[in-house]
Amino acid sequence: MTVNYVISDIHGCYEQYIKLLDKIHFSERDTLYLLGDLVDRGPEPMEVVKDVMRRKNVVTIMGNHDYRALRILERFDIGETPDPHGTIINSEDLLTCKYWIKDGGKSTVQGFLNMSLHERSEFLDYFRKMPSYQKVTAADKTYILVHGGIHDFEESKPLEQYKLQDFIYERTDYERRYYSDPSIYLVTGHTPTQLIRKDMEPLIYEGAGHIAVDCGCVFGGNLAAYCLETGECTYVEGYEK
Repeated sequence: MTVNYVISDIHGCYEQYIKLLDKIHFSERDTLYLLGDLVDRGPEPMEVVKDVMRRKNVVTIMGNHDYRALRILERFDIGETPDPHGTIINSEDLLTCKYWIKDGGKSTVQGFLNMSLHERSEFLDYFRKMPSYQKVTAADKTYILVHGGIHDFEESKPLEQYKLQDFIYERTDYERRYYSDPSIYLVTGHTPTQLIRKDMEPLIYEGAGHIAVDCGCVFGGNLAAYCLETGECTYVEGYEK
């Protein structure tokens, strides 16, 4: 059976990502939707990106960390070296770059610098083309896939009328049902489920038309995969620093 899976917030945890794909027996017949934040914080962000880029059956939705990495790295000519000490960037860019590095961007910068010029160009092109959301139909249900949420959500407002920032920074209100149609689900990452679930367990959260799949892998939780056809949840243990 061909199935659709959702994973979010890998954050450079390449080992856990590969283990999870093996565990769900991910094949070329299946489709994988990644809800953003491929990079930062974890040890191998570029290994994650390179693997995702080579797979034709993976759709990556933009996350806030991906967006920030793109904004900073594309400011420089790909032949230059992004320098956090400010030798080739202005003061505003310098502050942004320093904050990013403190917020987990160091492994992404290091990985980017270790790439060839061709690889850097491919990296930037891939990130520029990331969609802000996806709408998927599976098993007579409709799934709205976004990274964080939908800012100032109105059910009657078409998704294409929202801005990228409305999807990548928003923290979803998981007690609020967004869609009155019970067959429509909002699927999100961004907020670790330990902060959503009453039991504070690093497990997928489902309720009020929501499915939250960021189980805090980079914070010692789990990396999770959700199957849209069956609702099956699959986990591997997260990254321990």
